[in-house]
Amino acid sequence: MGLREITAAAGVAQGSFTNHFGSKEQFGAEVLDHYFGQIRAVIAATLRNPELPPLTRIDGYFDEITDLLDAAAWRYGCLAGNMALEAAEHSEIIREHLREIFAEWTPPFSQAIRDAQAAGQVALGLDADEAGMALLEAWHGAMLRMKVERSRAPLDRFRRLTMPAILNSRAPVAPGKTRGR
Repeated sequence: MGLREITAAAGVAQGSFTNHFGSKEQFGAEVLDHYFGQIRAVIAATLRNPELPPLTRIDGYFDEITDLLDAAAWRYGCLAGNMALEAAEHSEIIREHLREIFAEWTPPFSQAIRDAQAAGQVALGLDADEAGMALLEAWHGAMLRMKVERSRAPLDRFRRLTMPAILNSRAPVAPGKTRGR
């Protein structure tokens, strides 16, 4: 989409846009920051919530995101994932910004996995950092398929098959259920 189309849709003069953003890429980075601010709130309420058991924190994160995707009728997926697929190839600024976002996104998963290991819920030999990355990567793949099917089935498959396989946990999660609820 061109700058002219963006400003026309927003009902503002093109000069107003360039006063605030030096380029479409900078605008895209700001949009990503706004979006990831919402994801940070979900992370804080779930993955970083010390009052919840570790696997419940992970389940809670995926529950919260699934609820958001359901509210959008399974159409939109994740803005960061969508931009990674579409814009990272064409924009070094967007690609680098996405790299930074994913670098921030992964550690809360890794810490919850470490905590689950300490609680005896996940095998100690599992590399928590690798598993955290794999969870996020596999989840994004499930969201991609969800958009194509416009169905929660790929997300449920992730929860039922992929997540327990990655975590090597002792109890798989039934679709729509969490360990702590």
